[in-house]
Amino acid sequence: MIAKPPSRAALLGTSAASVVLFLVVWEACCRAGLVDPIFLPPPSAVLAKALQMMGEGTLLGNVLASARRVMMGFLAATAIAIPLGIMLGTSTYARAAFDPILSFLRPLPSMSWIPLSLLWFGITETQKYSIVFMGTFAPALVYVIEATRNIDPLLIRAAQNLGASRWQVMKEVILPGSLAQILSGLKVILGLAWTCVISAELVAAREGLGFLIMNGKEFFQTEVVVLGMVLISITVLLTDFVFRLIENRVLRWQR
Repeated sequence: MIAKPPSRAALLGTSAASVVLFLVVWEACCRAGLVDPIFLPPPSAVLAKALQMMGEGTLLGNVLASARRVMMGFLAATAIAIPLGIMLGTSTYARAAFDPILSFLRPLPSMSWIPLSLLWFGITETQKYSIVFMGTFAPALVYVIEATRNIDPLLIRAAQNLGASRWQVMKEVILPGSLAQILSGLKVILGLAWTCVISAELVAAREGLGFLIMNGKEFFQTEVVVLGMVLISITVLLTDFVFRLIENRVLRWQR
């Protein structure tokens, strides 16, 4: 007899129960003195600090500052990477010309751009945007190129045999065929964008979640450090949820 698969409600209940159990065990270990609050504060202390900062009006401002920097840098990178990646994926000569540059840029972590970006832009919002852009552009470009190259050549030749121009092949065959893989790659890049912005805010920022974490570390406020980490995870989950909604809407025809 084949077992009935669990319902969505049962799976959600299991996930919620595991989170609650984890928090209870964490809280119990801290209250029992097994963990020093200086090194890891209990969840209740983190929640109390969050409520205090919400009352002061500083919590939401830090979250929105980081989210704005992520989205500006990420959107700028994807706006250039998608058309450029499609062009490089469909042109052998263009790819041969650009591959050495891409091979040079791709291994560079976002942290390596911070000294130059500070010299170029100073401690400004543009500097934060540039760090996210530089840290996500090359990976996004690689995803788009590979998604474009994975299109079945038979589909392209069939469209050409039917009289489609190069622009029509890109619009009607290559872009729809590679869109699902491109969007899947961009979800990964969006998580990378958060890593980039936190790196920038840890070094030079006056607000943001990275600044919040660094400020908590400087004043030995570990509950602030943990709160910043939790907010990063929650914000990434929310942006990923919104991205999934957009993906489902854009790729509705695939289903």
